[in-house]
Amino acid sequence: MSLIKKVLKKYTDTGLIIRIIIGIVIGAGLGVLLPGAQWISAAGKLFVGALKAIAPVLVAVLVMGSLCQKSAKLDRRFGLVIFFYLLSTLLASVAAVIASFIFPQTIALSSTASDISQTSVPKGIGEIIETLLGSIIDNPISALSEGNYLGILFWAVIIGLALKKVAGEATQSVMLNLSDAITEVVRGIIQFAPFGILGLVFTTVSESGIDALLTYGKLILLLVGTMLFLALVINPIIVAVALRRNPYPLVFRCIRESGVTAFFTRSSAANIPVNLGLCEKLGLDRDMYAVSIPLGATINMDGAAVTITVMSLAAANTFGVSVTLPSALVLAFLSALAACGSSGVTGGSLLLIPMACSLFGIPDEISMQVVGVGFIIGVIQDSMETALNSSGDVLFTATAEFVQWKKQGKALPDFSKKAEERKSDK
Repeated sequence: MSLIKKVLKKYTDTGLIIRIIIGIVIGAGLGVLLPGAQWISAAGKLFVGALKAIAPVLVAVLVMGSLCQKSAKLDRRFGLVIFFYLLSTLLASVAAVIASFIFPQTIALSSTASDISQTSVPKGIGEIIETLLGSIIDNPISALSEGNYLGILFWAVIIGLALKKVAGEATQSVMLNLSDAITEVVRGIIQFAPFGILGLVFTTVSESGIDALLTYGKLILLLVGTMLFLALVINPIIVAVALRRNPYPLVFRCIRESGVTAFFTRSSAANIPVNLGLCEKLGLDRDMYAVSIPLGATINMDGAAVTITVMSLAAANTFGVSVTLPSALVLAFLSALAACGSSGVTGGSLLLIPMACSLFGIPDEISMQVVGVGFIIGVIQDSMETALNSSGDVLFTATAEFVQWKKQGKALPDFSKKAEERKSDK
């Protein structure tokens, strides 16, 4: 028994990022050497499934537990977070338009792409807004079971505020204890992240054909390049303007501890527990991040805006549709608005491409083939998109919090200190 304890202690004492890197290397190696051993992929399915299962309960309990406290309130920080979310998504669309004009792309459509032509897609921005409003007032039990975070947030805020008004100290204490217990469960699940990511990498390497990706190499480079520009230039500029300090230590911390896991899970919803844990390590106010993080998984969609814009303009170029700059800017605004309504799960942004293509008169049967291409390159496109979206949730939540710290005269953390980084990894 002592040997097992020693092994577990050595495992947990090793930095999480180091363990994840080891998992990536082993998973890639097994994918090349043992592509037929599909049982290895079960680790990835179990990890993502566990995160998706616990995330709705975690969000509901955290929000209710935070808001029912007498001192809890959603102040100007929350409004600032939403502003950052919407601003970055709009800038992502504009950046995608500019990149597509500088490096215009066409798409070699695959005949197999038409196999998904029966998939239901939104027909316009009105339908997206209607769906969003319907999601907000969804049955709370259904919202929990289906992972509808807008509905979960709405009812959790309502119930939390009602508890704040009527609950006694004993009830408030129970809610806090329940929040801490669920958070402890999440910490335990995240300890298995290296094994989960090992399985996910194995699945990607063993099942995804490299030839299919090479066919769309230039398109992938445009998508990835634009997203990297947002992650490493646009978003840091927003943070730098808000905080008047070097943003990159915080940016890299968010990419390292949130973006890496999001890249492999390819689901903003599944990465919510990871982001909540990172916010706790950053010392942020739980009353705020318990709400802003799950909300960000729904409306902070920089990567989705890039995907919708780039793919739609590539489709227009493919069929010789002349796109003027004004119409492209309209597309940017439409893509940003649509991205805020895209699902926080794998491939959620792709089904909004036909709506954007309709702006240029491209018929559904053609635009759905473009969606099919999106699923083919999704192993890279969707992974980058989710990493950008999810790491941005923590980045802008922390920025809004640190803006208030500066106003109060509090010193901001120095994320460049190696000792602090090692501590955060444990």
